[in-house]
Amino acid sequence: MKEAQPGAPEASGTLRVRPALQQGRGKRHSRFGPGLIIAASFIGPGTITTSIVTGASYGFTLAWAVVFSIIATIVLQEMSGRLGIATRLSLGEALRTVFASKLARGIMVVLVVAAIGIGGASYAGGDTTGTALALNTVTGLDMRILVVVLLVFIGTLLWTGSYKAIEVVLTIMVVILGGIFLLTAIAVRPPVGEMLAGMLIPTVPSGAMLTTIALIGTTVVPYNLFLQSSLVQEKWGRELDPRASIRESRVDTAVSISVGGLITLAVMATAMGAMYLNGLAAETGEDLTRALEPLLGDASPWVFATGLFAAGFTSAVAGPLGAAYAISGTLGRSTDLRSTPARAVWIGILIVGGLIAVTGTNPVQMIIIAQAANGLLLPIIAIFLMVVMNNKQLMGAYRNGPLANVFGWIICLVVTGLAGYQLGDLGGLWG
Repeated sequence: MKEAQPGAPEASGTLRVRPALQQGRGKRHSRFGPGLIIAASFIGPGTITTSIVTGASYGFTLAWAVVFSIIATIVLQEMSGRLGIATRLSLGEALRTVFASKLARGIMVVLVVAAIGIGGASYAGGDTTGTALALNTVTGLDMRILVVVLLVFIGTLLWTGSYKAIEVVLTIMVVILGGIFLLTAIAVRPPVGEMLAGMLIPTVPSGAMLTTIALIGTTVVPYNLFLQSSLVQEKWGRELDPRASIRESRVDTAVSISVGGLITLAVMATAMGAMYLNGLAAETGEDLTRALEPLLGDASPWVFATGLFAAGFTSAVAGPLGAAYAISGTLGRSTDLRSTPARAVWIGILIVGGLIAVTGTNPVQMIIIAQAANGLLLPIIAIFLMVVMNNKQLMGAYRNGPLANVFGWIICLVVTGLAGYQLGDLGGLWG
């Protein structure tokens, strides 16, 4: 991945639209942050449920799809982070710069705003419902009351506009989530040999193609590409040397997203050990809870509810956050979380998600719509990102090198093929 060499002039030819926030090196307590928020975003109730059903139905046969999706996410998110640090632009702002003609820009804006708006609201409904359900399982409180309490807490966190506060809260949740599922995966003792084979040998059992697409679709999320390009500016916006910041961002991205993938594999391994090897079926998380009762006893519902709460909460926060950055930037509005446009977006997403959860609207159907939008939008956003990252005037010395382009275009081809398969499947259903 190409970047300026030490001692080279400052990214000659790079379009510097936004200056650094402050002069001098900013102090920070951790080199990690944006990557953890991205990991927190894609590990939601949908990911947990999909991983449980996959592990219970196919064991570790489809683990390779998780490995592929983690590699794809790292590659694409690294590009987004490099874009944000090198140009001080979000992906939405960069798209407006690269697509200069009114027609191209108009098409791009409609695609991004419509799909991310629909997808964000749909996922917000599912994430809020999943988080409230986890609390309902152990407290017995009314779901509507829990939804309102959650929305108020999430809204307060986002209203602060504090990147640091959001980073700390979501990091704690990821640690809880990872600890719970990694420990339960170790406790059920799934066969290591089968796990390694599933991770390294691509195999799609009969009737498992849609499940494979779902595993990839719950990990490689389009709005996260917009989210990362903005978050890195919050984290490294005070740095004078973009090369050092890009190196730190790469480490953050690779390590954090790998941790997210490990959590997904741990959930799958838990379902494999507790259900697949015992011939038990799984349709919901409650099925896994019952399967873990011989191992965890009365603590089983609490353990699973805590993990589901952490997964739902992280996604319920990161979803509106990503949508705010994506839509505001694409429309040419301020992406500052304290700005009116950004607040209008995430408040709107939260309200729609809350209405879906409170009124009892079937969140599964909404998530199916969101999954469809996600699968169809991803190739478009990935190709848009590749175009931006190869724009010499915008990126200068920080544009993609040959290796980044090879991996990037392979990923674009794969997700485009999956989107085509999904379109064919939807056409068959509607026919």
